[in-house]
Amino acid sequence: MSFSEIFTLENEELDNLILCRGEDKISTELEGETVILDLASGAYSGLDEVGTMIWILLEQPKSFRDVYQGIMAEYAVEEEECRRDLLAFLKDLADNKLITVGNGQVT
Repeated sequence: MSFSEIFTLENEELDNLILCRGEDKISTELEGETVILDLASGAYSGLDEVGTMIWILLEQPKSFRDVYQGIMAEYAVEEEECRRDLLAFLKDLADNKLITVGNGQVT
């Protein structure tokens, strides 16, 4: 299954997805934003304030539902908009091999 199929509102298993930062990633926070270095590819990525919050949440494995609820608790955003934007962001992280995606229980 591709990330385009996984990170969609139609995925019935969405809330149970387990997300975590990928290995070989170094990150640092600078003035509320985060810079990530992928050691395998040498590519840099930058995250804004909301992306930084998500990155911090993903330091340990979390379910999609836990990440979503964390964002909803912190920001005044409509539920549908939050889910849609979070899905797009996570798909981008996964496409760039910055996070791992699996099914199951958080250990």
